[in-house]
Amino acid sequence: MAKRATFVVFAIFLFSFHKYAPYPPKYIVERSTIQSIFDLYYFISNQVFGIVHEGGHGVCYILPCPRFLTAINGTIFQLLFPAGIGYYYYRRDNLLAANIGIFFTGFTMHYTAWYISTSHEGAIVPASKSFLGKDGYHDFHYILDTLGVLPYDGMIAGIVRFISYLLMLYAIGRLYWIAFVAGED
Repeated sequence: MAKRATFVVFAIFLFSFHKYAPYPPKYIVERSTIQSIFDLYYFISNQVFGIVHEGGHGVCYILPCPRFLTAINGTIFQLLFPAGIGYYYYRRDNLLAANIGIFFTGFTMHYTAWYISTSHEGAIVPASKSFLGKDGYHDFHYILDTLGVLPYDGMIAGIVRFISYLLMLYAIGRLYWIAFVAGED
């Protein structure tokens, strides 16, 4: 029963995701219970992934990393954290937890796509968009500019967003299989 409940919760979240995601494209401001739950979920999960992201930069503040690696290391950590948790549980044959890790990898990748899509706005991230609550350097402005692909930030963000949805759909499909096809708890 718990596996089926887990599937239902994640499936409802995924299929409501586009409407209630609290970053552009703008959602309709309706202070419904569902919107409040999504806002709280995003706040908590983005704070967790934000801390992991900044920890990736922190490694490069301690070690002598080149500027490019320092800029991209936050996103590497942010994506490897849930993927690593998924892999950990996969190696222990806990496919339910492994697929939740895959789902959260897609989730944080979706947020990364939004961040990439704002890179054309400038090298400084205003405090209103910053995880830290203060102005900071825009990682992807630097990364894409260095690679010479800054004008294509929208296309790159779209590709990353597409991959994020594929990961989340894959995880939901696997959760369905675990809950309904593979057998009972």
